[in-house]
Amino acid sequence: MSSAINASTIQEIMNASTASTPLQPNDTPYPIFTRSSQKEIDSILTAATVLGFSDKFLITITQSGRLSQWFQVPLDAAHPAFLEAKSTADDDGLLPLTHLTPKCLLGASTPERQAQGQLYAVQLASLLAMRNIRETRTVLVGLGFDRAEHTSDTFLETLELVGSCLP
Repeated sequence: MSSAINASTIQEIMNASTASTPLQPNDTPYPIFTRSSQKEIDSILTAATVLGFSDKFLITITQSGRLSQWFQVPLDAAHPAFLEAKSTADDDGLLPLTHLTPKCLLGASTPERQAQGQLYAVQLASLLAMRNIRETRTVLVGLGFDRAEHTSDTFLETLELVGSCLP
């Protein structure tokens, strides 16, 4: 028995792989929502992208085109009562919602970076939840910062950048 693949075997493989019916796109848009923006933050070009799928939001914040951390924040536990009870005072307007729990999926290299990533993830999920109190999709956040340390101004500018991309 020969182990060599001949031309007829290759043709059989090709025919078998194309014999099934092709996948037809469904009527729902893929992705449902896409928006990107970029600006210089602390002299570093920072890009933000938001993709809205039927089951999840994907938010990426990159510097130098890289992603080094991934977080997940489920919004299905969000209850409108939490959002309606939130004060409208200016002093807590940027505080993240307390019932949201970020989970690191990849890239928690140091405790400091993990804490910073969790802060960004829960804050971005809070922004989404506060814009639409009926939102239940999970938020996936990909981060790729050049610097580990961020000032409060950097944090706010980054949130504004992503906020400009949110639906």
